[in-house]
Amino acid sequence: MSNIPSLILNTNDRMPLLGLGVYKATAPGEVEGAIAAALDCGYRLIDTASAYKNEEGVGRGIRSSSVPREELFITTKLWNTAQRIGDIDGAFQRSLDRLGLDYVDLYLIHWPVPGCFINSWQALERIHESGQAKAIGVSNFEIPHLEALFQTSGIVPAVNQIEYHPLWNHSELYEYCRERGIAVQAYAPLARGAYLKKDTLLHIGETYGKSPAQIGLRWLVQKGISAIPKSVNPKRIAENADIFDFELTDLEMKTIDALDEKFRSAGIPEDMQGFVR
Repeated sequence: MSNIPSLILNTNDRMPLLGLGVYKATAPGEVEGAIAAALDCGYRLIDTASAYKNEEGVGRGIRSSSVPREELFITTKLWNTAQRIGDIDGAFQRSLDRLGLDYVDLYLIHWPVPGCFINSWQALERIHESGQAKAIGVSNFEIPHLEALFQTSGIVPAVNQIEYHPLWNHSELYEYCRERGIAVQAYAPLARGAYLKKDTLLHIGETYGKSPAQIGLRWLVQKGISAIPKSVNPKRIAENADIFDFELTDLEMKTIDALDEKFRSAGIPEDMQGFVR
């Protein structure tokens, strides 16, 4: 059983508030080991992407588990190259084949490729209608990208996955998504370790006997934001999930909000330089 709560997407599907990110987990057996450790700790959401080059390993990790498929929430993503050549259906099918699954719970456009993402979204709508993706969404989309989608489609993305952490809280984009029923999901929620020595988080952590990483993750889930910290370390995977036995005060939440400095810890693909912040 999982003690990790979920949020309800605009499709009425449930998405856990905490999941395992597997970016760069490509060493032999690495992603399978991370998934086994995560599932033992109650994780049920696994986030991968075609660009991560580990969908086969994710599939093996899922199949070697005793957790029923219907209890899992599996996300993968459409890469930029497939958008540019218009091979969205082919790319999706290859992801399914690598994962060894009949469907994914969430399929995302990884980046808003200029001149392509509208057509890509229309293809995702058809994939959703087929039942092979229970929900569809976007990643790294800013307000203008979402506005462009809404001009051509009546289907609201279920999720916008963005870099989100105490050093970059995207307050305007967060409110925009919340008002439109788009769930925000945080990748790089630990800012690649950039805030783990911040006095504010250390002090708050002392109050609850928690690490700064746990405080940062608790701040996210308390906002209703699903977080997908990446780790292949079983101890850290367990620690990241140990955030549901305490609650931050309103003052503490606002104090962490005030740490925002629009700090980007994750890289932007070379072909998207200049198109996103």
